[in-house]
Amino acid sequence: MGIVNIEDELHEQLRRASKASYRSINAQAAFWIRIGMLCETNPGLTFQELVARELKAAGVDAANTPVATA
Repeated sequence: MGIVNIEDELHEQLRRASKASYRSINAQAAFWIRIGMLCETNPGLTFQELVARELKAAGVDAANTPVATA
């Protein structure tokens, strides 16, 4: 494990995003890093396609996941 120095404004954005996503600040940073790496190595895929692929790889059947209605 290491320490990454980031700008204060980016840290603030991480803090805000982590609250909205119900993740810790470290988990939010890891998520953004992972998605960024996936985007760079798979430029032809959309964000939604990348997330669906990762969920499938983790054994989540998104097709049978109930969708919340308002």
